[in-house]
Amino acid sequence: MYQRIFVPVDDSDTSNMALNEACKLAKVFASSVRLVHVVDLAQFGWGGTEFLDATELQKSIKQAGEQVLGLAGERAKAMGVEPECRILESWGDKIAAVLADDASAWGADLVVMGTHGLGGLMHLLMGSVAEGLLKVADMPVLLIRNPGD
Repeated sequence: MYQRIFVPVDDSDTSNMALNEACKLAKVFASSVRLVHVVDLAQFGWGGTEFLDATELQKSIKQAGEQVLGLAGERAKAMGVEPECRILESWGDKIAAVLADDASAWGADLVVMGTHGLGGLMHLLMGSVAEGLLKVADMPVLLIRNPGD
């Protein structure tokens, strides 16, 4: 049924819950799993950071992303799933679009991701990557909500 499961991770409890569900599905369906983490490099690429070394900051952001991805990969392996792991770079793009493009290019037939369930003013100000992905994805999206959020 689901042969290619795409899982965005961010090292939050909610993301870890989604990863656990994705691994359970992967074991049942003998699916391939792709774990991804998006790093936004544009935030230090221009303007306002003249006194900082933007290249070093971007390198640090990538390293932090690799660490998040590595921990998620270890968690999946501990559950008996051998994931493919990939860092995705954003240069100010909407993260949901970056995720949807990569999921589609990879041939995902299911996206499993956490949603923090922000409401009210926080949702209005920050938006939701999960909601954005629901609007643009061309495959089913399974959202896992942490009841503690």
